Amino acid sequence: MKLPVQLVIRLEAVLSIGTHVIPHPRKAASGGEDAFFANSDAGGVFAIADGVSGWAEKDVNPALFSRELMRNSSNFLNDAEVNRDPQSLLMKAHAATSSIGSATVIIAMLEKTGTLKIASEGDCGLKIIRKGQVMFSIYPQEHYFDCPYQISSEAVGQTYQDALVCSVNLMEGDTIVSGSDGLFDNIFDQEIISIVSESPGVDEAAKALAELARKHSVDVTFDSPYSIEARSRGFDVPWWKKLLGAKLIGGKMDDITVVVAKVKTVAVPEDEGGDIEQQQGNEQGIAVAVASAEQNEE
Repeated sequence: MKLPVQLVIRLEAVLSIGTHVIPHPRKAASGGEDAFFANSDAGGVFAIADGVSGWAEKDVNPALFSRELMRNSSNFLNDAEVNRDPQSLLMKAHAATSSIGSATVIIAMLEKTGTLKIASEGDCGLKIIRKGQVMFSIYPQEHYFDCPYQISSEAVGQTYQDALVCSVNLMEGDTIVSGSDGLFDNIFDQEIISIVSESPGVDEAAKALAELARKHSVDVTFDSPYSIEARSRGFDVPWWKKLLGAKLIGGKMDDITVVVAKVKTVAVPEDEGGDIEQQQGNEQGIAVAVASAEQNEE
């Protein structure tokens, strides 16, 4: 008599990823200077690069560096030397980037065990929301106010070794919100929490966050996170305007890139190995994108 076969199931963490990009109003025609990629394979990975606009003063298109950096990051994702390490991926992608320019960048990878690994250089941000609260945040690396660390084509810039590297253990239902500074300069944590909780999915949440950040960015009466931080660092209106009750206020116009990712778990048969994992990935519809604002603007 044959005994029934017992199928051992293990749970693996995966990311459901939504993205949205809105370029700076004056850069809409060219698609802006932000770039990103997202890939839901093997748990999930996403990255954002914000091209430094100062290069335009030297007749260099700042978008070329950020886009090539993201393209290279996507290409090296499964490289043996990278080995699912975001800092190593940043190293390889930066070394392969030949465009002139610089960019702030963040790369995040979810392991199947539920550990999120992050490498961040500059002022792209990332927050993790759990049960209606922000339980983790990445804060900017800066030389001084409004001058972030950046990966550069020039030797004077930072390298992958200067990146902020950390790991966070996630749970099913956690939501990751990441973006360029155009998002976090113009939107408060409580607004992020409200939109995430009210949105039916990650695509809708990413779009709603980007649109609210854009609305705030052009509002000269909005006391934005950027304005509040600037005043705290000593940047304000002239003293004589202060005597009249004035203060530095308003949003900050910029390219806005948003990634929203929700942690889910999937059941995988233990004894089937790689074939089942590959099949599972195909059934989920593995999404790979290397994009700039020109591909997402409405």
